[in-house]
Amino acid sequence: MTHIPPPAEELRLLDAELWRLDARRAQLLARRAWLVDSLRSTRPTPPAPLPAAPRPEASAPRVQNVLLLLGGVLLTIAAIAFTLVSWGHLGIAGRALVLGTVTLAVLAAPVPLLRRGLRSTAESVAGLGLALTVLDAYALHEAALTSTDGTGYAAAAAAVLAALWAAYGLGLGALRLPLPAGLVAAQLPLVLWAIAAGSDPYAVATALLVTAGLDAVVAFGAAAGAVRVTVTAGAYGLGGWGVLAAGWLSWTATGPSAPARAAALLLFAAVIALVAAARLPEPAVASGTAIAGGLLLVAAGGGLLRVFLAAGWGVPVHLALGVALSAAVRADRLPEAVRRGLLRASAAVQALALLWAVPLVAVTLLGPLGWVGRPWSGDLSDARAAVTVHTPWPPYAGQALLVLVVVAGALVPLAVRHGAWRPRARAGAAALVWAACLALPAVLELPYAAALSLAGAVTVATAFLPTPWLALATSLHLAFLSLATQSATLTVLSALTVLGATASRRPRLTPVAAPVALGYATALACATGAAADWQPSHTALLVLCVPVVAALAAARSGAAPATVPVEVAGAAAAVFAVGLAVPDAPMLATVLAACGVIAAGTAARPDRRRAGYAATVLFLLATWVRLAAWEVTTPEAYTLPVAVPALLVGAWRRHRAPLTRSWTAYGPGLAVALLPSLATAWNDPEWSRPLLLGAAALLVTLLGARHRLRAPLVLGGSVLVLDALHELAPYLVQVADALPRWAPPALAGVLLLAVGATYERRLRDVRHVREALGRME
Repeated sequence: MTHIPPPAEELRLLDAELWRLDARRAQLLARRAWLVDSLRSTRPTPPAPLPAAPRPEASAPRVQNVLLLLGGVLLTIAAIAFTLVSWGHLGIAGRALVLGTVTLAVLAAPVPLLRRGLRSTAESVAGLGLALTVLDAYALHEAALTSTDGTGYAAAAAAVLAALWAAYGLGLGALRLPLPAGLVAAQLPLVLWAIAAGSDPYAVATALLVTAGLDAVVAFGAAAGAVRVTVTAGAYGLGGWGVLAAGWLSWTATGPSAPARAAALLLFAAVIALVAAARLPEPAVASGTAIAGGLLLVAAGGGLLRVFLAAGWGVPVHLALGVALSAAVRADRLPEAVRRGLLRASAAVQALALLWAVPLVAVTLLGPLGWVGRPWSGDLSDARAAVTVHTPWPPYAGQALLVLVVVAGALVPLAVRHGAWRPRARAGAAALVWAACLALPAVLELPYAAALSLAGAVTVATAFLPTPWLALATSLHLAFLSLATQSATLTVLSALTVLGATASRRPRLTPVAAPVALGYATALACATGAAADWQPSHTALLVLCVPVVAALAAARSGAAPATVPVEVAGAAAAVFAVGLAVPDAPMLATVLAACGVIAAGTAARPDRRRAGYAATVLFLLATWVRLAAWEVTTPEAYTLPVAVPALLVGAWRRHRAPLTRSWTAYGPGLAVALLPSLATAWNDPEWSRPLLLGAAALLVTLLGARHRLRAPLVLGGSVLVLDALHELAPYLVQVADALPRWAPPALAGVLLLAVGATYERRLRDVRHVREALGRME
C-alpha cells in the first residue's frame, strides 16, 4: 500500500525539492553564460577590407600631352643651341641644307601623324616646326642680311611668319596651334614697321590702333575658340596701349596740328569701340565697351578744343560734350546696350566735372565757420571775403559755377520724364541749384548784404519742401555767414527763429522745424546778451526762456512725434544755460533752481512723472551751490536737505506698499543724514556735534527697536557706538598710559579665557541676535 506522509513532512520534502531545482537552475545559467562568452571570444573576426587600388593622379591623355610638350621643348632647345653654337662650323650650302631639310621634315611630319590619329603628337611636332621657322628667319638675317635694320627685318619676318603659319594652319585644319600662333605674330608687323621707320609717337599709336581694329574685325568673323580668344586679347591689349598713347599725346599737345592728330587717334579708337559694342552679343561687355567709346569721343572733342580756349575752360568743354553725348544717344536706332553705355559715359563725365567743382562748394559752405572764433570782427568788402575768412579761394570759380548749373540742367529731363530715376534726379538737380545759388555771390563778388539776402531767400524757398534737410543746411550756412557783423547776426537769428516757428506749424515739418527754431532762439539769446555787454552768467537767464517755451510746447503737443525732439532741444538749452552760469556761483544756483522748476512743471504731466527725479536733483544742486556761495562748511547743511525728503519719500512708500524693506525705504536717507556727520565728528574737537549726533543716533535706534525696523536699528546703533568710542577714546588712551606694560596682555588673556569658557553660550546669543534682526523688516 502507498505510504502517505503527514502534511508537515510532505511540505518539508517539497521545499527541499524546490531548493534543489533552484540550485540546479542557477548552475545551468552560470554554465550557459560561460559557454556564450567562450563562443564570442573564439568567433573568427571578419577579414579587413583590402585597400583600394590607388587611383591614377593623371589621365593617360594628360600624361601623353605633357610628354609631348616636354619633347617638343627639348627639341626646340636643341635646335636653338645648334643654330647659335654650331652654326659657324658649316658653310652657306651646309647651313641652308641642314635648316631647310630639318624644317621641311618637321613641318611635313604632322601629315602622316594625323592620318594615324596621333593628333597630340602632331601638335607637338607642329609646334617644333613653328619654332624652327623662327630660327630660320634669325639664321637668314645673320648669314645673308646682316646689313639690314634689325627692327625692319623683324617686322618683315613677323609678317611672313604670320602668313606662313596661318596658311599652314588652314592647310592642316585639324591642328589648333598654327593659326593662333600666326595671329599672335600678326600683332607685331605694323608696330615694328612704325618704329623702324623712325616715326613719331603719333605713327606708333596709329599702328597700335589699326592692329587692334583688324583684330576686332577678325574676332567678329571667327568662330568661338582659340582664334577668337587670341584676337580679342590682341584687340583689347593693343587698343588699350594705343588709347593711353593717344590720350597722353592729346594732354601734352600744343600748337594747331598736334591736338587735331591726337583727336583723330582718339576718334578712331572711339569708332572701333562703338562698332565692337554694337556687335557684341553679351550686354554687359557691350555696355562696358560702349562706355569706353563714349569717353573716347568726349576726350577727342575736348582735347581738340582745349588748346584754343583760355585756362580753366577744359572741364566745361568736356562737360558740354558729355551732355551733348547723352542727348545724341536718345535715338532708337542704336542698340540698347550701346545706348546704355553711352549714357553711363555721359554720367561719368558729369560726375568728374562735379568732382572738379567740389572745392568751390566746400569753400562756400565751410568757409563761414571761421567766424566762430572771431565773431563780429569783419570789415567785409564783398561776399567773397565773407567765405574766405580762413580758407583760400579756389581757382576758376566761375567755370566751376557753370559746371554746377550745366549738370543741374542735364538732370532736368530725367527729373521730368524718366520714371525710375525721377526722385534721384530731382534731388540731385535741387542740390546742385542750391549749391550754385549759395556760391553765386562769392563768385561774382557781390556785396555782403546781397549774399545774406540770397541765402535767406534760399532758406525760405527750401523751408517748406517735403524734406527740410536742405533748408536746415542753408540756415546753418546763413547763420555762420552772419557772424561777421553784430547787426547781421541779430537780424538773421531773429529771422531764422521766426521762420522755424512758422514752419513747425505744419505737422510734417514739426519734428525738425521746432527743435531748429529752439536752437536758433538759444543762439539769439546768447547774441542778445553779448550785444548788451552782459556777463555770460546773466545771459544764462535769458537762455532759460527757451526751455520754458519748449516745456510749454511739449505739454501742448502731447504724444505727437515732435514732442521728444522739442524736449531734447529744451534740455540742451538748459544745459547750455547752466554752462554759461558756472563761473558765477550765486547765478548758477538761481539757474539750477529755475531748471528744477521747469522739470517739476514737466513732471506734472502723467507721462513725464520721472522728470520729478530730475527736479529733485536740480533743487538739491541749487541748494548746495547756494550754500557753497555763502561759504557754509557745516556738512549737515548739505546732507539734511537730502535726507529729510528721502526719509519722507521712504515713509510714503512704506505707507503705499507695506512690504517695502526698511533698507529700501529709510536706508539712503539715514545714511546721508548720519554718515557724513559721523565722519566730521570724528575729527571735531568740540563736544556739541558728537553730542547732537549721539542723541540723533540714539533716537533712530530706539525708533528702529520700537517699530522693529532693521535699517534704523543697525545704522543708528552703529553710529551711536562709533560716536561713543570717539568720545571715550581720550580716556581710554589715558587709562592705557596709566596701566603697566604687562596689563594689556593679561587682560587679553583673561578675555580669551572667558570667551572660551562661555563659547557655546556666546554663539547661541549671536544666533539669537541674528534671528531677531532677521525677523525685522
